[in-house]
Amino acid sequence: MNLGDLDPVIHAPKRLIAMAVLANTEYATFQFLKEQLGLTDSDLSRQMSVLESAGYVKAHKRGRGPGSATTYTMTRQGGRAYRAHRAALYAMLAEDVAPRASGSVRPVEPQ
Repeated sequence: MNLGDLDPVIHAPKRLIAMAVLANTEYATFQFLKEQLGLTDSDLSRQMSVLESAGYVKAHKRGRGPGSATTYTMTRQGGRAYRAHRAALYAMLAEDVAPRASGSVRPVEPQ
């Protein structure tokens, strides 16, 4: 198990779900992501700002004030980072994590 393979920017649950949505869509609106993730405006804005600062998503703003809309797309860099993070998670979950040093822990017997 190598925790260094996990991307700390993506690993946060809210950002991981946002990236999963964007990985499966051409774009997603702010409102759609807000509803899917069950977040407040300020929390979603904060999470998406972190992803945008990392270069993983691009925000597209249309209009100003009431009636304005923001959509998000995943960048190529974000797609590569998401796929690598997902692969690391799958590898960790599939890995036999039985203890290597006997006596350190006792495995649970299947029921």
